[in-house]
Amino acid sequence: MREYSAPATRPVADEENLADVVWANAERFADLVSFRRQVDGTWLDVTAAEFAAQVAAVAKGLVKSGLEVGDRVGLMSKTRYEWTLIDFAIWAAGCVTVPIYDTSSAEQVHWILSDSAAKAVFVETDDHRATLESVIERLDGLDNTFQIESAEKPAIEVLNAIGVSLTDDELHARRRAVKSSELATIVYTSGTTGRPKGVELTHKNLLSEIRGAVEAFPDLMEQGNSLLVFLPLAHVLARAIAVTALSTRVTLGHTADVKNLVADLGTFRPTFVVAVPRVFEKVYNSAKQKAHGDGKGKIFDAAEATAVAYSEAEAAGSIGLGLRLKHTLFDKLVYAKLRAALGGRCIAAVSGGAPLGARLAHFFRGIGVPVFEGYGLTETSAAAHVNTRTAFRVGTVGKPVAGTSCRIADDGEILLKGDVVFGAYYNNEAATAESLNDGWFHTGDIGELSDDGFLKITGRKKEIIVTAGGKNVAPSGLEDTMKASPLISQAMVVGDQRPFIGALVTIDEEYFPTWKSQHGKDSGASVADLADDEDLRAEVQTAVDQANLAVSKAEAIKKFTILANDFTEAGGEITPSLKLKRNVVSKNYALDIEALYKK
Repeated sequence: MREYSAPATRPVADEENLADVVWANAERFADLVSFRRQVDGTWLDVTAAEFAAQVAAVAKGLVKSGLEVGDRVGLMSKTRYEWTLIDFAIWAAGCVTVPIYDTSSAEQVHWILSDSAAKAVFVETDDHRATLESVIERLDGLDNTFQIESAEKPAIEVLNAIGVSLTDDELHARRRAVKSSELATIVYTSGTTGRPKGVELTHKNLLSEIRGAVEAFPDLMEQGNSLLVFLPLAHVLARAIAVTALSTRVTLGHTADVKNLVADLGTFRPTFVVAVPRVFEKVYNSAKQKAHGDGKGKIFDAAEATAVAYSEAEAAGSIGLGLRLKHTLFDKLVYAKLRAALGGRCIAAVSGGAPLGARLAHFFRGIGVPVFEGYGLTETSAAAHVNTRTAFRVGTVGKPVAGTSCRIADDGEILLKGDVVFGAYYNNEAATAESLNDGWFHTGDIGELSDDGFLKITGRKKEIIVTAGGKNVAPSGLEDTMKASPLISQAMVVGDQRPFIGALVTIDEEYFPTWKSQHGKDSGASVADLADDEDLRAEVQTAVDQANLAVSKAEAIKKFTILANDFTEAGGEITPSLKLKRNVVSKNYALDIEALYKK
């Protein structure tokens, strides 16, 4: 058993809570631009004083609506300014936020609101309202519903009017009564292996996460910097980083339009971004694709190789003169343009949710935008481990955040302990007892811990495949390597109790038209039409071969099949954070899996 602990930062006091920062900023930095809010394509400033006034007005409305301290309030919306405004208003009113992904089905909405016993809910659009209305008769105690986008009764205006008679003193007395040990939010897990569980996170959990993030990224989390949030705020990573940004007076922007992300990055010009690996893969693939399409493929490839070599040499502690000169040349020719695509001011990025891959990590560090990979779960208030400027090791998820301990159990499972770790699953004692033992959270992930605290994720305990020959195979490493190919959107390794390892592969719909053009295929041909095409299979085979390099022959993918359709959230095959629901995929594509072993 191996264990490593990071020293704690400043402890969270009993009287602290998450809403405090809103008024601390307003009192000390009233004119500071806390947000830049996008309205009709233009970014408008919101000062700390203005934000505090808006939060107070909405919070007063919640109180006058009859909500009591500790009542749960659902929040179903895309990432937008109002999401953060409402979140802080719920806390200021002494209530508990229950995030709901805006893409959730009616049954998911019903489960989360009923399980949490929510007394009120915010929805964003008419479609969300319709989803809610389809299940509302089965919900007991849901007394208030508010709609953010409404021609007749927009939530903010409605609550502002309701709360006008409540005094500032009355609101602040209620806000200050909330202790750090009390519940701040119930965040429901993705439910990859079953019904979502409600993770109870206290004000202390999230305040400890904030302090750990500040210690990890002092140059990013400082006044004057800016952050554009585009991940769903229902996901704990995006929300924790957003709350940290407000706490450190980093100017925050929101956008939910990922298709327009490049344009938004160009106009907002963030100092840093937070994303999942797929976003960084698409940035890289798009740049490479454009360079090759413009006849500059050789220059890009040489620049890419130089960036990777430069990062590797930096990690080794010695960069030769020749490499340094090549890097300087390509910085002017290629890297500066890549940084411009991120807004031109971006000095770093934070990534979580899945491994980025060593080559891509070296590439981004080599172009001057290091991607700090981290690791955590909803149950750890987001990051429990993270790479930093002063402790960076490609291929790992870094060291524990301040005040967190990591232990590797005898069977390889990662155990975590500290102030960022949750205390219970809401209304689920059995799941709590299964996951928490003497304060140690059993993550279900498998990993390796170095003597100096760097953690490497090697698989997931419940996802380990055992072949008919008795070989244990962790599918995630193979899948993540395959998905580094611009052609591949999703991959799922199969082979439990089978004679060999196989894979289901889906094609990236954005890249597919370009691939067809490059290979002289009919532009109207679908993936199904070309599933057995030699050129398409050859390119997928290249990605499979690359993945197989990291494993033994017994663990290598022997066969794969190209599916006609991508895995979708609507089909229940992936979660909003793009995690595979293996049981659903296995059921939906049972015939395809069987066919792999009959050929």
